[in-house]
Amino acid sequence: MASGRALRPVSRQLPSLFQTRSVSTTKNAKSSVASASPPASNAIQYRVPQTPKPESPLAKLPLSTVLRSLLILSVSSSPLLLRPCIYTLSALAHPRTSLTDVSRNPALHWLIKQTIYKQFNAGENKQEVQRTIDDIKQLGYRGVLLGYAREVLVGESNTSPQDEKAAREEVDTWLQGTLQTVDMATEGDFVALKLTGMGTQALHLLQQRLPPTDFMDAAIRKTCDAAIAKGARLLVDAEEQAVQPGIEQWTMKYQKYCNSKTPSRATMYGTYQAYLRSTPTTLAKHLEIARREGYTLGVKLVRGAYLKTEPRHLIWATKEETDRCYDEIVEALLTRRYNSMLTPADASAKELPPVSVIIATHNRESVQKAHALRLQQAAKGEPRVELAYAQLQGMADEVSAELVHGFEDSSAAAHEDTNVFKLLTWGSVKECMGFLLRRAVENTEAVARTKQSQEAMAGELKRRFKKAFGLAG
Repeated sequence: MASGRALRPVSRQLPSLFQTRSVSTTKNAKSSVASASPPASNAIQYRVPQTPKPESPLAKLPLSTVLRSLLILSVSSSPLLLRPCIYTLSALAHPRTSLTDVSRNPALHWLIKQTIYKQFNAGENKQEVQRTIDDIKQLGYRGVLLGYAREVLVGESNTSPQDEKAAREEVDTWLQGTLQTVDMATEGDFVALKLTGMGTQALHLLQQRLPPTDFMDAAIRKTCDAAIAKGARLLVDAEEQAVQPGIEQWTMKYQKYCNSKTPSRATMYGTYQAYLRSTPTTLAKHLEIARREGYTLGVKLVRGAYLKTEPRHLIWATKEETDRCYDEIVEALLTRRYNSMLTPADASAKELPPVSVIIATHNRESVQKAHALRLQQAAKGEPRVELAYAQLQGMADEVSAELVHGFEDSSAAAHEDTNVFKLLTWGSVKECMGFLLRRAVENTEAVARTKQSQEAMAGELKRRFKKAFGLAG
């Protein structure tokens, strides 16, 4: 979800297709997943009730959330404070004493849960998670992308992949946690799958690009069936390149299994990282496989979250190149037309096959360009692909809120209902420490982006202060 390395603003402008145009619509605008042609009868229709535009996109946030966000974002946007924070989180994620173990130190557990945990995580149990989901929907969001915190990190495995009993126990633990997550989700929500969470044997197989064992296959299919029955979607997280090619092979296998059961829409999505030079080629290959095998490809596009650990030659040399890759892939997906960035794997292909898309980014400019394109398509009565936007809970909340309520600096005369989701992880405070550590590390490469969020929260607090004392205007 990172917005890329914060170097300098993008100077290159995309084609005019991405420039905002004024359009007129009726009061009850169509959902952003609607198309000019009648939707398939089994497609989930996302609609968010029209509400009056608030005086500020962040006006509906509780004061406690604004204050907590301002505190945490102030630390995250300060290079001086962020590094000690990362050191502290690393110590808490790998405790050596009971004093630094959040599961054994009640005072530490309370402090972490009320601050950074609450900022980014959904809860430790079903009751807490569903309360969080309800709160998010009250803010106007369509729903959540919910993930289970359990994971096995590359390089941290000490268990032999040949230990079949231990491997089965790890897979069963993953399965139970994942089924719990599906149960917590509501219809239309997304459930994130971290395949390395299946344990050390799964990690070994993914590193070697080998297929899952029969036991793993049964667990994944059971998860797919549960999600389809619930009306939820599945997202396979992208991970480090040491395991990502294996993850892509597994994802395509189960996309065919899931998405073939839900014609005209995707139930399972893969994640593509735009900062990788190989992403356009990889995505084109997957689009061709989906076209050939007759199902809708699910595409979640992010900028990338492993900049600190990936081999540098695999990544675009500059932020501008990453931004161009991201924005031009979005344009190709939304228009279903190949372009200079996303070229067809089969030269005879004239347009992209059916896709369902999640634009998962904290980059305001990319979101605005995509939204402007959607408005153009709506004004022309053009068919539109199924689309959702997503940002991490606790990060880029101002971007999410603007999507829900409309961009203040947009020249468009209409507001299109948008399907905006917040990405959350659930699990015990201890289980979520690895996730929280990665968020902090990710912010070292996005300080400028985080600074914008911090300034937005500071501006919202100032607005409320002035209003309370009659100084607004």
